[in-house]
Amino acid sequence: VQLQASGGGLVQGGGSLRLSCAASRLTFSQYVMGWFRQAPGKEREFVAAIGWSGRSTAYGDPVKGRFTISRDNAKNTVFLQMTSLKPEDTAVYYCAAARTSTQLQAMGYLYLGQGTQVTVSS
Repeated sequence: VQLQASGGGLVQGGGSLRLSCAASRLTFSQYVMGWFRQAPGKEREFVAAIGWSGRSTAYGDPVKGRFTISRDNAKNTVFLQMTSLKPEDTAVYYCAAARTSTQLQAMGYLYLGQGTQVTVSS
């Protein structure tokens, strides 16, 4: 299984970025997908999760109202649209796959991809 995240970069505060995560060797539509982030010196933090069909979503409190998770099962890809970015959003962002949203939010994910760096300047 491979989860390839992309789309990170440097952006000014208040700006937007869209992350993508392409999955391979995975029956994508059978997994809950999500995003985590980890800033230097801090623990990994849940960001967002999306159910198999895309109808159900969940967000960590720090990103509610600013980030939107979506998925395209035909392309085996999950997205994270990030708006109104703040310097405290600076972190390495990882995508993950789990069987249920509860498992994923508890960091019981089955697969975790390599990260993509997001840096927000003030």
